[in-house]
Amino acid sequence: MNKAELIEKIATETKSTKAHVERMLDCTIDIVRKSVKKGDEVKLVGFGTFSKAKRKARTGRNPQTGKAIKIPATWYPKFRPGAEFKNLVK
Repeated sequence: MNKAELIEKIATETKSTKAHVERMLDCTIDIVRKSVKKGDEVKLVGFGTFSKAKRKARTGRNPQTGKAIKIPATWYPKFRPGAEFKNLVK
């Protein structure tokens, strides 16, 4: 399912216009992005938690030359599904 299909499905379920649903979805995604960027967790009970995590610096290998390279530490977005969502997928 892509974004357009999701918007159409939500619009049908809520009897709202696609334009209204798209604005709401874009706003929701923007708020989640900004909150996670600041370091806050966004918890949606029953669905999951969006958070910011740190990946440690490490040594890797260049696949073409085999030479060791340093990979710097970095931040990345992380999602942990909630128990209800995990059980639904099982």
